Amino acid sequence: MEVRSEEAIRQLQALMDHVEERLMCTFQNVHQGYLAETLERFLKARDWNVSKAYKMLLDCLNWRVDNEIDMMLTKPIIPVDVYRAVRDSQLIGLSGYSREGLPVFAIGVGLGTFDKASVNYYVQSHIQINEYRDRVILPSASKKYGRPITTCVKLLTIISTIDDLNYPEKTNTYFIVNAPYIFSSCWKVVKPLLQERTRKKIQVLSGSGRDELLKIMDYSSLPHFCKREGSGSSRHSSDGDENCYSLDHPFHQQLYNYIKQQAVQESSRPIKQGSVHVSLPEPPADGAEIVKTIELELHK
Repeated sequence: MEVRSEEAIRQLQALMDHVEERLMCTFQNVHQGYLAETLERFLKARDWNVSKAYKMLLDCLNWRVDNEIDMMLTKPIIPVDVYRAVRDSQLIGLSGYSREGLPVFAIGVGLGTFDKASVNYYVQSHIQINEYRDRVILPSASKKYGRPITTCVKLLTIISTIDDLNYPEKTNTYFIVNAPYIFSSCWKVVKPLLQERTRKKIQVLSGSGRDELLKIMDYSSLPHFCKREGSGSSRHSSDGDENCYSLDHPFHQQLYNYIKQQAVQESSRPIKQGSVHVSLPEPPADGAEIVKTIELELHK
């Protein structure tokens, strides 16, 4: 790490040493013992500007406290039929790990319908996956590989405002696969608008990208839609165990069971039905500009 980077981390840590106690408690859930790596993520997200990174981190911690994010893994979506409907219409899952130990998440952009439940259920589920990744998946991978693993790999994904502002720099590489023909024209227009560090993370692969992906992960870790020849990102698979989007996939089974167990440990009272309401952060101005550019290009 460069001397400049180390000094920025020290400065940010010195500022964090004086934040109020209620924020420090949730900050522990954010860094999970990897303090320097976490501070570096926020600094990268703000181009190593310490004051801007400090504000971003404080905003994130206040958002967590105000919305009780630390308790999100104790609030299962019930009954299970509602959660299955969410899983069938919000396509995201963990398909495996890269050879370096990074979790591989697949997201079915353009295939999720988000029409089986209220928006609050989808936001709740999205945050629960993020929190489970950060508090369970990544610490377990770090322990297994004997080194800090604080980022993941994403395939066929779109960055959301919640993730940008409250889970910054958690993705090592974005692989875009099975992109439709129109994507190439949109990408040419949008690419120059992205920050350089984001552009460097994005790789657009031909078709399903299987051959390229096999250079960094085993076949068993490929998402189901990358295992077959040709392109196309099928929403469903004949085998739920293979379809990483499905509630029947081991990742979602483990996640759901973990949340239910945490709910029982947290309270002896019956689990209440109903979604959790989380306030959504305002999208940054540059993000809104990118969306307008994409819409204009699609219109053309």
